[in-house]
Amino acid sequence: MSSSPLFPVFLKLRGRRVLLVGGGPVARGKLAGLLEAGARVTVVAPQVRPEIEASDVTVLPRAFTPADLEGAWLVVAAAPPEVNRAVAAAAEERGVFVNAVDDPAPASAYTGGVFRRGGITIAVSTEGRAPALAGLLREALEAVIPDEVASWVDEARPPAARSPEPPLRGARMTPGGSATRRGRVWLVGAGPGSPDLLTMRAVRALAQADLLLYDALVAKEALDLAPNAQRFCVGKRGGRPSMDQETIHRLMIRGARRGKRVVRLKGGDPFVFGRGGEEALALVAAGIPCEVVPGVSSAVAAPALAGIPVTHRGLASAFVVVSGHAESAYAPVLGTLAPQSSTVVVLMGLASRARLARLLLERGWAPSTPAAVLFAAGSEEAHTWRGRLDTLGGAAPPEALADAPGTIVIGDVVSLADVIAVPAAAAADAFEGGQHARRG
Repeated sequence: MSSSPLFPVFLKLRGRRVLLVGGGPVARGKLAGLLEAGARVTVVAPQVRPEIEASDVTVLPRAFTPADLEGAWLVVAAAPPEVNRAVAAAAEERGVFVNAVDDPAPASAYTGGVFRRGGITIAVSTEGRAPALAGLLREALEAVIPDEVASWVDEARPPAARSPEPPLRGARMTPGGSATRRGRVWLVGAGPGSPDLLTMRAVRALAQADLLLYDALVAKEALDLAPNAQRFCVGKRGGRPSMDQETIHRLMIRGARRGKRVVRLKGGDPFVFGRGGEEALALVAAGIPCEVVPGVSSAVAAPALAGIPVTHRGLASAFVVVSGHAESAYAPVLGTLAPQSSTVVVLMGLASRARLARLLLERGWAPSTPAAVLFAAGSEEAHTWRGRLDTLGGAAPPEALADAPGTIVIGDVVSLADVIAVPAAAAADAFEGGQHARRG
């Protein structure tokens, strides 16, 4: 097998002669694609399966001879290896490409895992070395490429060549013949992690979704609540390539204009550091009906799940929530706080924890101020680090949670976790046990 890269090409076989050597199950599998492409297929093999004979093919019930290659544009060898090699040698002499099924060494052409949808054809090749992997990659493409790709192809064509747009599912025809689209968008808060913290309204929205655009940190169990929806991850993670916000807006608007019920599923609450306000404004500007379904914000839920109330009489009468992604975002706010006057909750601030601690210490906060970092809150892997403000910079999760999200809580209320967290965990276990008992 050559080490040179393959030259990918798609063949127009309609009306052209293709020789298929072999009459067994492997040949039958190849025949369907050749006939779909409109090829004139000649099958040669000593024994041919009845379903192949019944197809629109020419059958030569005998062994292959080099003369069978006359006039062939392509040869598919689906016979035993020794026959495939003889076919390949004869085809090489005549300048005809040969695809040897499951026998890449003698082949001069490889077929791939083929995905077709709406005028798009994608073929994945591993140069014959791992056909099963090519099949898995094809299945992955089927999962991520939307059904409406046909309209993308049409929109990319010159205006004169475009097809008339058909009415959309859920559309109502007006007397003039145009379609009134009934698509809409829900901006749904997914809560801090566990799907059982979703609101009932969120669950209802997911159940009727046609298109689900979800954040990277949303639990898979929550996605399963939208069984009929196409699902696309559009979430952002710090320091990683991600979809830009304008593209997310376009996806929501386009889906709704095509009559789809779109759910934009966002971690926590959509209007708390989730850019939900921007998405709502974009939908309003586009004339798309939009409903906001509030979610349980990680700013209060993560501390609560760890036994930390963000306010408590005698300890904190207020709490401040800041984004920790940039010092320019949190420094002006924290700079106005008197030391120990409020509970500080920081979202998206794990990378900034040392700078945050230093800033508060410089503002006069006591080094012994209790602090906590809540990793993967609301999930089964949740982990809590507790310590002092002056050691916050060294807070680190277990290795298994190195990539997990985290919520930082700073203030005297953190000390209450010593008392509240254990009973709360026991109550949760008891509740879960009761749920299992009722299901049983």
